[in-house]
Amino acid sequence: MPNTRDPDRPDPDALLALAAREGRGRLKVFLGAAPGVGKTHEMLAEARRRLAGGADVLAGIIETHGRAETIAQVGDLPILPRARLEHRGQVLEEFDLDAALARRPQILLLDELAHSNAPGSRHPKRWQDVEELRDAGIEVWTTMNVQHLESLSDAVARIAGIRVAETVPDAVLAGADAVELIDIPPAELLERMRQGKIYRPDQAARAMRGFFREGNLAALREMALRRTAERVDADVTGYMRANAIAGPWPAGDRVLALVGADASAETVVRQGRRIADALRAPLVVLHVERPGTLDATDPTPILRMAEALGAEVETVAATDLPSTILAQARARNASHIVIGRGQPGFGRRWLGRTLSATLARRATDFTLHIVPGPAGKARAVPTAPAALPRWLGWCAVPATIALVVTLGYGAEGLLPERTLGMVFLAVVVALAALLGPWHAAAGAALGFLSWNFFFLEPRYTFELFDGADLVGLGAFAAVALLLAGTTGRLGRSVRTARARMLALRRLVEFSRRLGGPGGLPDLLPAVAEEATRVAGAPSAVVMPLEPLLPGAAPEPVVRAAMPVTMELDETAMAAARWALAQSRPAGRDTDTLPTAAWQFRPMRTARGVVGLVGVKLDDRAEPLAGETDKALTALLDQAAVAIERAQLMEREARGAARAETEQLRTALLTSLGHDLRTPLTSIRGALGTLRASGDALSADTRADLLLAAEEETARLSRYLSNILDMVRIEHGQVEPRREAVNIPEALEVAVGRARRATGREIAVTAGERLPEPRLDPALLDQILGNVLDNALKFSEAPVRVAARREGHEVAIAVEDDGPGIPAGDLHRVFDPFFRVTRTDRVAAGTGLGLAICRGLAHAMGGRIAAESPIRPAGGGTRITLRFPA
Repeated sequence: MPNTRDPDRPDPDALLALAAREGRGRLKVFLGAAPGVGKTHEMLAEARRRLAGGADVLAGIIETHGRAETIAQVGDLPILPRARLEHRGQVLEEFDLDAALARRPQILLLDELAHSNAPGSRHPKRWQDVEELRDAGIEVWTTMNVQHLESLSDAVARIAGIRVAETVPDAVLAGADAVELIDIPPAELLERMRQGKIYRPDQAARAMRGFFREGNLAALREMALRRTAERVDADVTGYMRANAIAGPWPAGDRVLALVGADASAETVVRQGRRIADALRAPLVVLHVERPGTLDATDPTPILRMAEALGAEVETVAATDLPSTILAQARARNASHIVIGRGQPGFGRRWLGRTLSATLARRATDFTLHIVPGPAGKARAVPTAPAALPRWLGWCAVPATIALVVTLGYGAEGLLPERTLGMVFLAVVVALAALLGPWHAAAGAALGFLSWNFFFLEPRYTFELFDGADLVGLGAFAAVALLLAGTTGRLGRSVRTARARMLALRRLVEFSRRLGGPGGLPDLLPAVAEEATRVAGAPSAVVMPLEPLLPGAAPEPVVRAAMPVTMELDETAMAAARWALAQSRPAGRDTDTLPTAAWQFRPMRTARGVVGLVGVKLDDRAEPLAGETDKALTALLDQAAVAIERAQLMEREARGAARAETEQLRTALLTSLGHDLRTPLTSIRGALGTLRASGDALSADTRADLLLAAEEETARLSRYLSNILDMVRIEHGQVEPRREAVNIPEALEVAVGRARRATGREIAVTAGERLPEPRLDPALLDQILGNVLDNALKFSEAPVRVAARREGHEVAIAVEDDGPGIPAGDLHRVFDPFFRVTRTDRVAAGTGLGLAICRGLAHAMGGRIAAESPIRPAGGGTRITLRFPA
């Protein structure tokens, strides 16, 4: 939102920052470039001085590393006993946070802010202990090396070849009340190293060959000096804002670059970045929106580019451009202002009213840099579509005046000549509202001359009859020009407001749709439909599929598209993978894979990226910009929150179902004993009969008993296998291995095995050119076997199996003509241990087959559903499996 803060009043954000520190303990950081520069030594020396002055100082943790100078500096400082923690049979000593909170000293010393606490501590990092201590109102002094800053870890790794494992968030240092730089030259530090004042001689020799090289130390020293300077600059700026002090203060350099919605904006940003780098100064990019004007181009891409270059971006709304620029420059304590030369009109150049000339007169406290326009042909910038071609608008002006003159001749005698001026004024207002102020100004001049020439005495001359005519024409000219400018600006403002109101109304309607009941299957098509409507191009919603291997990147899967037949090629999928892995836009009109036909934008929440929205832009002549880009960005934010809410609801539902299943399992295991006891009883009876009367039995009888024992053993084995599979699924131990699966071949294998086992007829129908989804063939075969066994168990008629493509999914349906499933039990058929008891005949089984199917299907990213009845007369069941294509 544009910033409209009054520069003559204290900045509310600065005052809030000061208020937030009230009630918290102070934090002082002794910052150094490398170990051994004397951070701990200086902290202890300052602490002893404060202790001598009567302050309550307590040493919480002091890491002396055996250095004699540091040990001597501890002196008579009271030391907090360390906490003892047991870990893997060892006793570790660590900072005692609870004891420090109970002791509540005035100043607490905690060495090595980046330290990782021992396992079993309340917080994993020492800086988190510091935050809790500050919340309790305790002032903390600590030490830290600059290479431990989180934002500098990559730079330190490139310089020193060593990646720092323990880091501190930059916000911790930024939130410190005081930062004291402890600095010594690299040559002096290396001399201390050689004298053994930092490490033992053998360790010092290794360190000087590795991390402690003079070039490394010089680079780290520069980092520490620059970070301290940035902190001091932030303190100065914050003080000026909180006290409404007008800048600039000559304490340091800061560059302010002004960008507008024109072709030179990119050049201004890049030149401002070069100036800031040369001065080692921060860069602020400012864009001023002027109410009542409609920019020909959208500044959003330029502002995004500025953020990518490391600049701070600020947008304000104002009508007086020079005053606003100077006020923002003073509020930001800027010393350099960078602007583009622009293309002002002849009148403004002649009168000296150009922006550069005005700032040159008024910006006497600043260094002004005027950047020339881009060399060669300017980069094409998308413009707002005009209602009429430019040449047609200018042709309409004389045509309209000619029509009024014709109508005036037709109404001659009916209207006094002097009243025709009102008609010309009405035409001027219409031209201003429809075409703009310049067309209206031309119409006012042409109408002024036409009224004088054709209707005022003496007619057909430009002479005036009396003084009243002169006054009337003068008033007409003044009013016409005023109306031209005012109405033109008002017309543009109305059009802009109407476009934004329509976009807001559409966003509200979409938010209402997202807030309605329904899960992801209902939500994702709505997101794709709205994205297509906003962008005016085909859209798709891509969701991440959890990786099979730890640390692997998630695989993107198209879950919804508009139109539904839209498919993504390999280049588009590569862009989607990159956007999902990096949480940044990719594809057409971006810096990554710009040749792709699709552009993918992430949907972000506080938990991370929940998915992508892709827009096919290969058929568009212009990239997404202006109100379209803003509307699509708002849609992504709304959709991300709605998707996260739906996912959280699904997880909660699964957790509730799992808890209910646990309770149900305990109750049903008792009844399960009957199903296990039956085959055991049959086996024991057959074996007992064979042992007692085996010789007296006929060969056929012995064969029947052995066959019965064998069948019951196989039945018992299936029961136990199902139970073990269910346990593995519910404990997340199923890890599918994915490969392309030929669906018709998989069906033939599973159906052939079922035919041989039962001798029943099974009809198979497979669509042509079915895609090959990436599934686990063994798990798919187990699912098909269980579903076919369930269908054959409850139906005497032939079973039918069909495979087809449904949008972005492959569907496999298994139908039977059995008694069907009651409507009240459809939602329970996939629950463990559930069996339908609609008829007197209860099929043998544990009620785990379909539950196993559901678990295995979910593990491979698919879903399973049951339908009944499927016949007009009632009865019949259809089990449908769906997997991403």
